[in-house]
Amino acid sequence: MLAVGLGPTSTAGAADPSATAEPACDKPVYLTFDTGNMSVAEQIAATLRKHHAKATFFLANERTTTDGWSLGDEWAPFWRARVAEGHAFGTHTFDHVYLVKGTPRIEVQPQFGANAGRRLDWTPADYCAELGRVATRFHALTGATLAPLWRAPGGRTNAATLAAAESCGYAPHVGWADAGFLGDELPSERWSNAALLERALARIRTGDIVMAHLGIWSRHDPFAPMLDPLLDGLAARGHCFPTLREHPQYRAAFGKR
Repeated sequence: MLAVGLGPTSTAGAADPSATAEPACDKPVYLTFDTGNMSVAEQIAATLRKHHAKATFFLANERTTTDGWSLGDEWAPFWRARVAEGHAFGTHTFDHVYLVKGTPRIEVQPQFGANAGRRLDWTPADYCAELGRVATRFHALTGATLAPLWRAPGGRTNAATLAAAESCGYAPHVGWADAGFLGDELPSERWSNAALLERALARIRTGDIVMAHLGIWSRHDPFAPMLDPLLDGLAARGHCFPTLREHPQYRAAFGKR
């Protein structure tokens, strides 16, 4: 069953500048960012530009620090600029919908939206529709289409959600390497930026998928300023930063547009 709206197999809308080919990269590290509260979104975008780095963004409609929403009209210029820069985009569920821990069913709890905080039992079609809501909204904001990529909030999946996403045309779930967890969700009081940077530089290896957010409520000292020295350090070791278009597991998915 296909997702509601402009799902992953849709070719509707304007040509997508983000589909352009990327240069060959021998030691890739794949940067990925989930939306979060968007408090450091512009800072991260500027750092990526400085390093000529590309990233893959996973989008949900989350509450921002300016009392708006990450897929609200006010963020349309931001997302259009990222499309023009050649980044890639996937869905993170529209209402940032968590799978309830330990359930074998599609039992979920949205963080935002009309059902925020409620536990719901969904069908595979319901889950597909939630993934597709992001695609529809992203097209309305940018005129571009999402790649058929998805990441569940918290990385929580089970056999039922994996099968549902596959049934509506999505590539395998995009998680992240253990070394690629940058720790921007961890409390500043216990994990300083310097400690997180040192850990990341020591552990990240070629082929790792790295994960952080465009702003996180649970950390008082944002990790975003450390992205610059992190990319400096990784580049000094010969690493480069393509989108998931170049990842062996996901590159074929971009041909499904």
